[in-house]
Amino acid sequence: MEEADRLVQAGVLREREDIFYLRLQEIQEVVRTNRVDDQLIAQRKDAFRSYQALTPPRVLTSDGEAVAGSYRRDDLPNGALVGLPVSAGTVQGRARVVLELAEADLEPGDILVTAYTDPSWTPLFVAIKGLVTEVGGLMTHGAVIAREYGLPAVVGVEHATRLIRDGQRIRVHGTDGYVEVLP
Repeated sequence: MEEADRLVQAGVLREREDIFYLRLQEIQEVVRTNRVDDQLIAQRKDAFRSYQALTPPRVLTSDGEAVAGSYRRDDLPNGALVGLPVSAGTVQGRARVVLELAEADLEPGDILVTAYTDPSWTPLFVAIKGLVTEVGGLMTHGAVIAREYGLPAVVGVEHATRLIRDGQRIRVHGTDGYVEVLP
């Protein structure tokens, strides 16, 4: 980032974050020549924005096939959000809807609601007491870490980050695979 700042001060890059749109070899070339392809950065920014607008499938096979479907459950409370049970237990608390790791503002006892997790999210699991994700299965990151930490978790809750508002009280039924939004 110091090099990005230097390139911005030299008028080579427009913004320090532009450096993230270059590959290592391209960065080395920019540092060496003090010239950058602004069109390339603009194209990559546009591509990144389009990728952010995509919704990941709930199930993706090892062959790359996206499997669509719906849950068939008639044993749920009215209005419950159905998913897959991946870590047993029941817990209720404040939902914290987090779309980007850098924006996470969790307090001890919160329930993390997000699209998915990956290893970089692991430090958040120390503060939370439950997990809800939009995608995932029994062996995905969030499910495995939730079991290791003993946190009730439900994954594959379609549109969870839109249906659950940040700050709402929810109850996660990790044993039965559903989430209730509490009044």
